[in-house]
Amino acid sequence: MDEKLPSIYLARHGETAWSLTGQHTGLSDIPLTQRGERNAVRLGERLRGITFAAVLSSPLQRARRTCELAGYGDVARIDPDLVEWNYGDYEGLRTTEIHERDPGWNVFQNGGPHGESVAEVSARADRVVARVREIEGCVLVFSSGHFLRALAARWVGLPVTMGQYLALDTAALSILGYEHNRRSPVIRLWNDAGHAAC
Repeated sequence: MDEKLPSIYLARHGETAWSLTGQHTGLSDIPLTQRGERNAVRLGERLRGITFAAVLSSPLQRARRTCELAGYGDVARIDPDLVEWNYGDYEGLRTTEIHERDPGWNVFQNGGPHGESVAEVSARADRVVARVREIEGCVLVFSSGHFLRALAARWVGLPVTMGQYLALDTAALSILGYEHNRRSPVIRLWNDAGHAAC
């Protein structure tokens, strides 16, 4: 790996009561569980020794608290574009409950009814990509699962719909970067949760 090319570290927030039960948690400001807090600390241990030129966090408490417990709360900048997908009418529902109403629904293809469309999330992800590409050095980003999956897809120039193939666990670490030069964005690591406790 070319050391001169920066990496973008993506940290999904720790477990919440709703992530544990599979409820769609968009803009609901749900706190971390105790296990979520423990895994956020472990995530910080996993990141120890890496120098970041910038640390960005979603304003939602599950991401902010993960950032704080990982040891970056004092240096993080809040970025409103890093909030989770707004699921609209499907907020708080499990996928099985949604499929009882709308059997073919997939957030990456259909967006959230009365929430955010795929195009709106794509535009937010593109703004984040543009900002982090301007930063010289590695960047650490704390956010939520579906948005980080959309962000990774847009990083490599794919449509947001491709995020449906990138499963992401709570407190997991992923790394975006480049292969040969800045014209060759890649996903270097995805869904590393080896530091997290069961």
